[in-house]
Amino acid sequence: MTMFRPPFFARVAAGAAVYALEETRRLPTAAVNFPITAISQLLQTTMHAQQFVTSLALKGDAVFDRLANRPVEQPEWATFDEDIEPEQTFGSPFDSARVSRFDMFSEPEPEPPAAPEPAPEPEPAPAESVTVATASSNGSGGSVEVIEPEVAARYDYTNMTLAQLRARLRMLSVEDLTALLDYEQQTRDRAPFVTMLTNRIATVQAQ
Repeated sequence: MTMFRPPFFARVAAGAAVYALEETRRLPTAAVNFPITAISQLLQTTMHAQQFVTSLALKGDAVFDRLANRPVEQPEWATFDEDIEPEQTFGSPFDSARVSRFDMFSEPEPEPPAAPEPAPEPEPAPAESVTVATASSNGSGGSVEVIEPEVAARYDYTNMTLAQLRARLRMLSVEDLTALLDYEQQTRDRAPFVTMLTNRIATVQAQ
C-alpha cells in the first residue's frame, strides 16, 4: 500500500502553521526576558563603541607624536666648520717615495759599542819541583837538595790539599807518615799539614 504524500506547498503551509503556534506559546517567556536581553545588548554595544573611540584616540596620539618629534632640518648655511669632520687624506705614492729617498740620505745610526774582550785568564803558576826542593841547613846560608820520598810521589803530595791529605791518612803507615812529615818540614813547612801528620802519627803509634 502506497503512502499518500501531499504536495510541496501544502507541506510548507503546514510547517508554517506549526512554527506560528510554537512562537505563540513562547511569547510569554520572550516578553519576560526581553528587557534583560535588550539591556545586555545595549551594554555590549556601548562597550564596543567605547573601545572603538579609544582606538581612534590612540591612533590620533601616534600621529601627533610623529609630527611633534620630527627632526628639524638644518640648512646648509648654518653648518659651522667645527661640525665638519676632517677628511682623512692618504699619502700618495710620490710622498712615500720622497720620504724613502730622504731616509736613504739620512745619517746612519751609530753602531753599538763592541763588547770588551774578556781578559785572558792568568796561567797557573808552575808547580813546585816534585823531585827536588831547597831548604836551609842548620841556619847557615847554604842550601841542600831534598829528595822527594816515594810515598809523596805516589800520591802527588806536592799538589795535595789539606782535605785530600785527611782522606789519605788512614791508608798510610807510620813509615809513610814519618816520611811525609820530614819532607814537609824540610820544604814548605806548612803548619796545618805538620799538625795533621804529627797527630796521625801519635794516634797510630798509640793503637
